[in-house]
Amino acid sequence: MRFSPFRLSTIVLALVLGSGVLVSGRAAAQTQRVVPESKAQVQLSFAPIVRQTTGAVVNVYASRSDRRQNQSMEEFFRRFFGDDVPGVPRGRSQSSLGSGVIVDPSGLVITNNHVIENMNEVKVALADRREFEAEILLRDSRTDIAVLKLKGASNLQAVEIGDSEALQVGDIVLAIGNPFGVGQTVTQGIVSALARTQVGISDYQFFIQTDAAINPGNSGGALINMSGQLIGINTAIYSRSGGSIGIGFAIPSSMVRVVLNSAKGGARNVVRPWLGARLQPVDGDIATGLGLERPTGVLVTSVYDKGPAAEAGLKRGDVILQVDGQPVENPDSFGYRFTLKGTQGQTPLTVLRDGKQSTLQVKLMPPPETPPRAPVRGRARTPFAGATLVNISPAVADELQIQVADEGVVIAELEERSVAASVGFEKGDLIVAINGDRLASTKDAERLIDRAGGYWEITINRGGRVFTTVLGR
Repeated sequence: MRFSPFRLSTIVLALVLGSGVLVSGRAAAQTQRVVPESKAQVQLSFAPIVRQTTGAVVNVYASRSDRRQNQSMEEFFRRFFGDDVPGVPRGRSQSSLGSGVIVDPSGLVITNNHVIENMNEVKVALADRREFEAEILLRDSRTDIAVLKLKGASNLQAVEIGDSEALQVGDIVLAIGNPFGVGQTVTQGIVSALARTQVGISDYQFFIQTDAAINPGNSGGALINMSGQLIGINTAIYSRSGGSIGIGFAIPSSMVRVVLNSAKGGARNVVRPWLGARLQPVDGDIATGLGLERPTGVLVTSVYDKGPAAEAGLKRGDVILQVDGQPVENPDSFGYRFTLKGTQGQTPLTVLRDGKQSTLQVKLMPPPETPPRAPVRGRARTPFAGATLVNISPAVADELQIQVADEGVVIAELEERSVAASVGFEKGDLIVAINGDRLASTKDAERLIDRAGGYWEITINRGGRVFTTVLGR
């Protein structure tokens, strides 16, 4: 679900258009937390930490220009008549502003994906007013993180990536951004809560909540601990008016590191481990039935026959309580903890079955692309024109965030303003049958679409809801 930034007169989660941060990789040192014992201690300044980090917080400018197909003719007329040519429309443009953080002296910048979403031109302005064009190395909408590489940059001031797992509620933090090109803003607060889920911002919801003011333009900016390390990327605020009311959310640095490492390895997408099971929250009734003191963990509702969960011995009705010793409260927190483990080796899951706890070792692996996608483009003069159909596999299901199915083909791509989009198809729709014939592969789909003869009765599974629609020329 999308939320509009800073909508007035309603309670919204506003995406904060914002800043990026440069980060290096040493883990945060554990420090002893003490209450101030004197007036001198209370009057201590954050200035040394600010000096250490603000140079790595940058302003991100992103834009998109859509040119018409007849671009060469437009340019010919504009050479003689300028931009105001009767009957010749201008290219449409969009723009956004946000913040970012330099995390490597070579010019790697972390920002929010929503700052550069759908943009094809990105520039970054440093604190010292230098500007660089940026290449987009990786966009990850599921975590709302993007990684940029500044062209021609070197020896830049970078922020060290800290350990968000070491945070505690009550820790003092600084929120630093570079909004709208006006220069850095620095606000101070505390960590109000950890592991915030069900916020509705991204797929991997496990946010740090802070009362440090995060204002419009600060998305992608840095959340800094008292060791001067990056422990979060500021992402959103909860607001009635569009301004900060002391409820802000940041993506933990542990997840930032996963995305950054993928980009450093040359990947264009973040590859996540595959469990091969469906999960649901444990509510009060389920907890009572299982003998749990309170609702916690995630309930396994089904297990994929040949997946890692099945091989480890996980069964329908099991409750997963921990991932490698870390408690999980719901599917969001399980997804976060499981993703941090990577796609190699194995990890222990603490499982409750028949009132007894046990530990199962689950193999860490990426979702397989079996069967192969075998893409088929919808042909003209059919309802599927502008859509690309592929065979469904665990990899495709993970990419599109749908459930793995035993039959059918899925719409993996859908062109805007295409015939397929206009008749109501959506990306992720599972096409189960055409004119009563079930689909087992894209080869079946191609044959049945061509054989329809101008009449298509199409059965669709959309998010578990199955319905049939009839389309004709």
